[in-house]
Amino acid sequence: MRKLFNILAVVFAALGLVFAILPMGSIAFLPIILAIILALLAMWKSNDSQKKFPKWVLIISMAILLLVTVKVVFVKDKVVVDEQFMQENVDSKSEAQQELEGL
Repeated sequence: MRKLFNILAVVFAALGLVFAILPMGSIAFLPIILAIILALLAMWKSNDSQKKFPKWVLIISMAILLLVTVKVVFVKDKVVVDEQFMQENVDSKSEAQQELEGL
């Protein structure tokens, strides 16, 4: 059972890291929290000599959690209106209208 918790914790930590790098927003919290819970369960099931790997997975998961939290709080996505494109669109419509009237 301990090995299963370790494997799942690593998989969810990796998935959380991928979601943290990609612009997925706050959806990255779910796999990271699952990785933390599974790492804690692996530590709980392990003997004293076997707790080294789950501790590292827990530390890495906490670092990824901190990264995602900072990214969600401080990085703001802004949508900028492209005025030049809008003007070209209006000009294109007016030219098409003139061509149709000329027929």
